[in-house]
Amino acid sequence: MTTETGIAAPPALSLSAPADFVALLKPRVMSLVTFTGWVGLVLAPGALHPVLAAVAVLCIAVGAGAAGCINMWYERDIDAVMRRTRHRPIPSGRVDPGSALQFGVMLAVASVTVMGLAVNAAAAALLAAAIAFYILVYTIWLKRRTPQNIVVGGAAGAFPPAIGWAAVTGDVSLSSLALFAIVFFWTPPHFWSLALCRSDDYAAAGVPMLPVVAGPRSTRRHILAYSVLMLPLAPAPWFLGTSGPVYAAGAVLLSLALVGGAARIFVERSDAAARWMFRYSIVYLALLFALLVADRAFAGPW
Repeated sequence: MTTETGIAAPPALSLSAPADFVALLKPRVMSLVTFTGWVGLVLAPGALHPVLAAVAVLCIAVGAGAAGCINMWYERDIDAVMRRTRHRPIPSGRVDPGSALQFGVMLAVASVTVMGLAVNAAAAALLAAAIAFYILVYTIWLKRRTPQNIVVGGAAGAFPPAIGWAAVTGDVSLSSLALFAIVFFWTPPHFWSLALCRSDDYAAAGVPMLPVVAGPRSTRRHILAYSVLMLPLAPAPWFLGTSGPVYAAGAVLLSLALVGGAARIFVERSDAAARWMFRYSIVYLALLFALLVADRAFAGPW
């Protein structure tokens, strides 16, 4: 639509549907984050009343969604440029930016407050740190400034298992830090695989992702290096006594497949290989954490 002067008019804001506000929460990301938080809660020594456990998991989900919502508000300018994100609720005009920001802040404050009042201060503090890290450190400070944005910023997505653990124990332990490390070091090869396929989009938006700044070859080397690192890191819960040999064996096999996917990217240098790696990395993390629960359920604490 254009005005009488021939200048394109901004899209008219329509009444936002509930589904648009749900989309602001990045539900696919939120679901994986919530799952890892729940696993941390299940693995933690001790017990938490089922109602309080449900509240803790809900707070992790809402907090993750709030961070995603504020991220979409801040990045609405680059989302409008990139093909992958231009149809999101804010750049497409379905949700007003101010309404999105208010929604995200409200959910963030509510999730931390409820976690602190209903569960414990340690879990609430970790949840607040995760939200703040994702918004302030990753979204505002790092993403548009350095190709290492996803390396440091990945810490935000690694908090949930430690939050779930702290909900039960009230503290942070070496075992919960191992769960944190698994997600932290999984994040770069996961996102860089996607970035290889979307480098033109990132370049157009001015986001210095590794393929844009260092090139595809360097990115493939980094993906392979981080994937190899998962071989000793993924079985860490077994070394620490959090899980048993069933998990350890599964973790090694899954990690070998991850390394195989990274090696395929390095050799084939194709978008198809990168897309396979991106999709498998999601399955990989989900299966790792599912194995932790299955190992505990069927074999008990080791």
